Amino acid sequence: MLANLLFHGEYAAYVAAFFSGLFLCNSVPHLVSGLQGMPFPTPFAKPHGVGDSSPLVNVLWGFANLVAGVVLLSRHPVLLSLNPALLALLIGVLVIAVFSSLHFGKVQKNKLQK
Repeated sequence: MLANLLFHGEYAAYVAAFFSGLFLCNSVPHLVSGLQGMPFPTPFAKPHGVGDSSPLVNVLWGFANLVAGVVLLSRHPVLLSLNPALLALLIGVLVIAVFSSLHFGKVQKNKLQK
């Protein structure tokens, strides 16, 4: 019942906006690292999310995140005015940004200590 409400009910647009913000924000560090020719952790590295992946893997992972975010936005457009859908998108951006900054801050600190 909850899944039906979240994915087919009135909240579907907010869930889509949240994940769109999450995917779009997550695409940035991967695309930037890949375009600069720099390695960066991805879910495909060993260990996952800690080891570095090649620049090409980062470009592909960043592009996949970008496409996912754009597809969600195209199916559930968000107006650029103060509204619940925009708030959901911004919360998605904030959640992944805070998580990434904390996680990758620890990863980088551990790399410098070795």
